[in-house]
Amino acid sequence: MSSRRRVLTIFALLLAVPFLAAGVRAAQMGGGGGPRPEGGRRGMGPISPDERVKQMTKDFDLTADQQTKIKQILVDSQKKMDDMREDSSGDRQERRGKMMKLMQDTNAQVRNQLDDKQKEKFDKLEQERMQRMQGRRGGSGGPGSDNQGGGNPGGDNPGAPPPQN
Repeated sequence: MSSRRRVLTIFALLLAVPFLAAGVRAAQMGGGGGPRPEGGRRGMGPISPDERVKQMTKDFDLTADQQTKIKQILVDSQKKMDDMREDSSGDRQERRGKMMKLMQDTNAQVRNQLDDKQKEKFDKLEQERMQRMQGRRGGSGGPGSDNQGGGNPGGDNPGAPPPQN
């Protein structure tokens, strides 16, 4: 059960982080809509497609047409992800890989709905999200990892394999 919980936690973080990053960035720049209480909703699991579209509309100034199309992409993606979570057959790493692939595909579909200015901001926020994830995971996140720290700085994932040096 512990490994299933870990997979769900990783999945929740991977889904939530791109849009959380946008919200955090907006808050840092003074556009966060006011203070958020400690321990608030953010980071507490997957964000619904409606919440994600709302946050993206605020961050990227989406048109009504973009909102409709992106919401459908996110609803479809969430359904597929839920199906993957329910399917306990197969290897855990294989399922994780499929989930990551689905997230990449979803991000690509969402990005295709954005104009050039929005894409630039989306890419920047995605890059920041990846850097934060690498730092959190101690640099064992795969290709493109330039975290030289090694180890497990957060100490919150004792079952994680050590980084390959």
